[in-house]
Amino acid sequence: MRKKALSLPADVRLMNITATVLFVACGLLLVAALGWWAVRHPVFAIGGIVVQGDVAHNSAATLRANVAPRLAGNFFTVDLAQARAAFEAVPWVRRAVVNRQFPNKLRVVLQEHRPEAFWGPDAESRLVNTYGEVFEANPGDVEQDDMPRLAGPDGTSAQVLAMYRGLKPMLEKLDLGVEQVVLTGRGGWSLSLDSGAVVELGRGTTEEVLARSQRFAQTLTQVTAKYGRRPEALVTADLRHADGYAVRLRGVATTDVAAQRN
Repeated sequence: MRKKALSLPADVRLMNITATVLFVACGLLLVAALGWWAVRHPVFAIGGIVVQGDVAHNSAATLRANVAPRLAGNFFTVDLAQARAAFEAVPWVRRAVVNRQFPNKLRVVLQEHRPEAFWGPDAESRLVNTYGEVFEANPGDVEQDDMPRLAGPDGTSAQVLAMYRGLKPMLEKLDLGVEQVVLTGRGGWSLSLDSGAVVELGRGTTEEVLARSQRFAQTLTQVTAKYGRRPEALVTADLRHADGYAVRLRGVATTDVAAQRN
């Protein structure tokens, strides 16, 4: 067969090549025409957005109304990255996964921020989620009334949240709640309790500061008992001493109450 094909006249071989080229060209034109038809046909215009996942702070109808005007193109041409960014720009939305749903819809699965603390000065409305990320939201939408306030330099929210999580259980054993944890620009830590007490924790790594705090929490009851007081009588504490800490108790005249050795 190969010998027979090679024996064909040159004009016949040229005709076969030309026919093949024309066939491929027609096929490409047909595909292009179908593509153009699909892009232009109204049946493929985005006709709906299916919202799934967390919608505790934003209703599905509100999300669709806010995001739909920002979407350009149809089912085939819509930019999914742009759509994702539009959803993630809505307050309380942490993450959005957007996919096409044939023939003319988008399906989005949302994950909302789960607030664990307020962030920054009292006048600011920023929050910290459970991942240690700072986000903007209306404080009036926060359901937890007992959330603490954390503060620190930019980029330290996860570190401050980790410190709060470490301090909270050890102080709860003393029936003391943490209202505020602050990291200064110089690396110093301090906390405020729901009893009104202020505790200077000093500088160091998270592990070092938590170790000092643990020794403080384990011995505070014994220290306050010596003066006929309970831990909630604490006014101030200073853990920055090398060999222990100093406290001031409500109703006790002296400010140098105790220094507990390791």
